[in-house]
Amino acid sequence: MSDGLVRLLDGNTFVVSEETGDIDASPTIPTGFFSFDTRFLSKWILSINDERVNALTVEEVEYFESRMVVVPTLPAPLVDIGVSAIRDRSIGGSFTEQLTVINHEPKPVDLRIRIDVDSDFADLFEIKDVRNKSGTYYTQVDGGRLRLGYQREAFRRETLVSSTVPARVDEQGLTYHVRLEPHGQWTTDLHVQALGLGGRDLRESLEGRPGRSRAQIRQDLAGWLAQAPRLTCDSPTLGMTYRRSLADLSALLYAPLTGRGHAIPAAGLPWFMAIFGRDSILTSIQALPFAPDLAATTLRMLTVRQGAVLHDFREEEPGKILHELRYGETTAFEEQPHSPYYGSADSTPLFVILLDEYERWTGDATLVRSLERAGRAALHWIDEYGDIMGDGYVWYQRRNERTGLENQCWKDSWDSISFRDGRLPSLPRATCELQGYAYDAKIRGARLAREFWHDPAYADRLEREAADLKERFNRDFWISDGEYYALALDGDGRQVDALSSNIGHLLWSGIVDESRAPKIAQHLLGPQLFSGWGVRTLGTGEGRYNPIGYHVGTVWPFDNSFIAWGLRRYGFHQEAGRIAEGIIDAAEHFDGRLPEAFGGYERTLTRYPVLYPTACSPQAWSTGTPLLLLRTMLGMEPRGEHLVARPAVPSGMGRIELLDIPGRWGRAGAVGRAHPERR
Repeated sequence: MSDGLVRLLDGNTFVVSEETGDIDASPTIPTGFFSFDTRFLSKWILSINDERVNALTVEEVEYFESRMVVVPTLPAPLVDIGVSAIRDRSIGGSFTEQLTVINHEPKPVDLRIRIDVDSDFADLFEIKDVRNKSGTYYTQVDGGRLRLGYQREAFRRETLVSSTVPARVDEQGLTYHVRLEPHGQWTTDLHVQALGLGGRDLRESLEGRPGRSRAQIRQDLAGWLAQAPRLTCDSPTLGMTYRRSLADLSALLYAPLTGRGHAIPAAGLPWFMAIFGRDSILTSIQALPFAPDLAATTLRMLTVRQGAVLHDFREEEPGKILHELRYGETTAFEEQPHSPYYGSADSTPLFVILLDEYERWTGDATLVRSLERAGRAALHWIDEYGDIMGDGYVWYQRRNERTGLENQCWKDSWDSISFRDGRLPSLPRATCELQGYAYDAKIRGARLAREFWHDPAYADRLEREAADLKERFNRDFWISDGEYYALALDGDGRQVDALSSNIGHLLWSGIVDESRAPKIAQHLLGPQLFSGWGVRTLGTGEGRYNPIGYHVGTVWPFDNSFIAWGLRRYGFHQEAGRIAEGIIDAAEHFDGRLPEAFGGYERTLTRYPVLYPTACSPQAWSTGTPLLLLRTMLGMEPRGEHLVARPAVPSGMGRIELLDIPGRWGRAGAVGRAHPERR
């Protein structure tokens, strides 16, 4: 399933082009060459004898390299092709393209080969309108190279284009006049470098290391895949999706300066190639049995940027974990608050959950002890700053009214939280899953305090608070006539009564009363929420339901992975398996790369899952989805120094074997075989 775009990435440096390899900036799709939130190429167009090219084939070799075979636009159908070109492209510290032009004629040909080049230096936040930039553009032809630049006070970005074969360079691009002998070919290597202040390589200055070559990336990918657990299974789709997910997760990793050379995942291509606290935490939880070092880096990195003061514009508060960190022009001049921005109410309790889950898998007591202050600060935030209303619940209401997010839960679009009839609730809002996360953070924080921080009194207090929260939550959020939990409470204390997938997150957090869990499982797999491919974000029949609405009816793979995990926690093996099967079936139609979201249409209505129009792909927590689903199907849970596996494999999956699972036990394995009666 293709959207007509070719994507290459390495961390938060990426290229999005047409299938021809051309880049022609669009106001709706972020096509171009980007690094650290700035577009360094907005035009990169090949023409041969003044004709633009058409694509014959596209081969995405790996996430960082592709090959496109193109031909000049034909004057008429059924005319033999006399000339073709191959565009071998890679992304690393910079953007490189090897252009090869081939003569298929038995006679010489004279060609004018042209690359038109431009850059608007758009910030990702400006993609839809780059007409009103405040800085100054400049262009220089220097020693056979083309330098495009943009400067606004101390903020400076440059694009440097060079070629191994001398070209006639002008301010709009590069031209080659080439004579090709019969069946001959001509090749040049084009190199595009992103530069920052002082003409320094941008990636080196912001990551503290130069970008990797194609060979280095290939070697690092091979090492990453070799360290991951070995999967053998009867399902070809599961095998393909597992390998693709591991590779895409590697592609999204990058190492900011504060990471001390260690990598953390960017959230998703193309819109969110940046650090997101929530996304990095949830992806790290999904990946713990496969790449535990990712969690350690995420915890350290988020601790470095943990909130320390009250700051309304950035919505920073002491102990709060960041939401988003950007490096572009609008952030530099405080037109956006992402330096970093703290506008999420869930990343802070999730930080504590990851800290505990990491120790349970790895036994790394040293890290848990070293992050005691950060863990205590996060737990303190839940009660001191998260509880806006003073009633023991976690609420949110933005303090940055100009550019802050209105909804600060994982469904952070403006209309994602609504009543059953479609009305939007008043602020502040306390969504149900936030209370589940807070409950889980207190339970896990108590274990950390008792076993590692040597503070049993604090542990006892946290456990009492968690028990009280669970009791009040099950009283205040339960909708008796529908027998499910409210999506949220609004500022007037009313239950926001839309039926949503958020109730599934309550299961993995453990806040649901055992007696009510069967009804929640019934809703999650019922006709309103379950499409056949997965659980919808909002139930059909709800006022704002839209099968291709971002958070109001689409299916999110990550959402489903945590719902399935929660169902297993409460003993609903069959229901968890149905979700796993649906999501893996959907992955087959996306060539193993699960997108951020896809349509919530009933499976009987569409032969294939329908891609959400602007879905990120790859996206971090979608790459983590097959990993958490594998953990769920195999029933893998750490129990002290041992890994316990209680497989419940759905019938369509056959046999699953996962070996060399890293953890405190060294390396372990888990095997599961489907039983027909479990369907």
